[in-house]
Order: sequence, then structure tokens, then C-alpha cells
Amino acid sequence: MKWYPVPDAPDLSKPFLKKVKIGDKSICLVGYEGKLYAVSAICPHQGFDMSNGGHCENGKLICPMHGYSFDLQTGKGSQDYIKTFPVKIEGDTVYIATPSMLDDLKKLFR
Repeated sequence: MKWYPVPDAPDLSKPFLKKVKIGDKSICLVGYEGKLYAVSAICPHQGFDMSNGGHCENGKLICPMHGYSFDLQTGKGSQDYIKTFPVKIEGDTVYIATPSMLDDLKKLFR
């Protein structure tokens, strides 16, 4: 698993959605109820950017185009899912990890 620093991380004390590019992935960094999450920024239905007009409620990220919701912790939606990414804070820097395919396979068997 490789960790990437997030440039210009927002104020973590306030709710936010911010699209960041990590490697070749578009990731939506989410600050919600004092916690930090990283999920795929792209809705699986028509490729809409959920960081552009999306919002959170009841622990879920809501797509602004369809209104479909995805759990911030698991990525599970009502019909499919979005990928989630590990997040950590060290000092003043936020990091997002991009798991390898092997890491993703191990996650399935936990």
C-alpha cells in the first residue's frame, strides 16, 4: 500500500468535500461529523463527479445527479458501491493510501 500526502487539505474541523488526484485516481476527501473519509469521486452510474455538488447525510455521500447514497465507511450503496481508501493524519499532513490489488483481495477475506 502506498501513502500519498494530500496537498492543501481543508480545515478538518468543518464539513467539506474535496476532489484530489492521487496517482491516476480521482478521490473525494470528505470531512463529516469530525471524521475523515476518502472515497471514489466518480459515481458508478454515469461517471458524475460527486465532489461537485454532492453532500453527506446520515453517514452517506449523496450523488448530486441521481440522489443515490453510498456509505462513507464501506462504500456500499443501495445498488452498487464506490471504492474506499485508507486515510491517516500525521502532524499537519493528511495522507490517502492506494491499496494494491493484493490488499483489496485480503480485505475480502477479513
